Amino acid sequence: MDVIVENLTKSFGMQKAISAVSFKARQGEVLGFLGPNGAGKTTTMKIIAGFLFPDCGEVYFGKDSIRKNPARIKQSTGYLSEHNPLYEEMNVVDFLTFIAKLHRIPRYKIDSRVVDILQLCGLEHEKHKNIKELSKGYRQRTGLAQALIHDPEVLILDEPTTGLDPNQIAEIRELIKRIGREKTVILSSHILAEIEATCDRVLIINKGKIVANGTSAELRSKSNAGKTLRVRIGSAGEEDIRQALGALPGIQKLNHPAGSPFFELQSDRETAIEQLIFDTCARNGWYIQELTPVETRLEDIFRQVTQN
Repeated sequence: MDVIVENLTKSFGMQKAISAVSFKARQGEVLGFLGPNGAGKTTTMKIIAGFLFPDCGEVYFGKDSIRKNPARIKQSTGYLSEHNPLYEEMNVVDFLTFIAKLHRIPRYKIDSRVVDILQLCGLEHEKHKNIKELSKGYRQRTGLAQALIHDPEVLILDEPTTGLDPNQIAEIRELIKRIGREKTVILSSHILAEIEATCDRVLIINKGKIVANGTSAELRSKSNAGKTLRVRIGSAGEEDIRQALGALPGIQKLNHPAGSPFFELQSDRETAIEQLIFDTCARNGWYIQELTPVETRLEDIFRQVTQN
């Protein structure tokens, strides 16, 4: 089920949290929602999930509208909030059974559904533990399990890897990617590497407005951060190389980390900088030991579109 967001606007008193936010999340993809703290990520996700009502704008789940069909939309949505509230005195099986009853899953289906979700989320060996006894990683898995127990078509995850160690992050990431093959997943985070590793497409929101939308490759191609090369040149002194490279047309930035044999330079995308470097070396009798393109990082794109 596709989720279509059209011109969402929401204010809290005099503070406008989001303004005319529009995008589409497609079935079978994990959509990453990225932005600085306070940018409007959580507000947007709570509106999509039906916990907040917008001042204006619309959200469609297929043909259903949050204004006309809010109950059907909530039935189609699984939501994991940033702080993952759980009933800590219950064990995992009892908790998931309780959540299944809240979603009015027929009683004869509940046991088999709980077994399926325990397996999907890797909780089989923890199912009889009280939730308060679980590690942070397994608590997140339990939160995901409660969001999935009613088999929603859309899954909304707000900072699902907050506070996890690298191993736990990798486990949750793989679980989300597996779920995302069948469902529509909207995932928010302020961890850029996590968004890039998990998501098929990225939205960047800043000050309540969408400022970038596309795959990581598309965002790099649209970036005006220029292209970056790592260069190592033989038969020449460091200062001679610095002066020669720095004098090339189109150079935006030249860096030579202390103790490194490499120069890193950034140029505008229109300049054929590789040819200019080759010509410079040929003219001076130097030879190129390495010339490697360096991909524009998502972090650079993020800083570019949010620092204003």
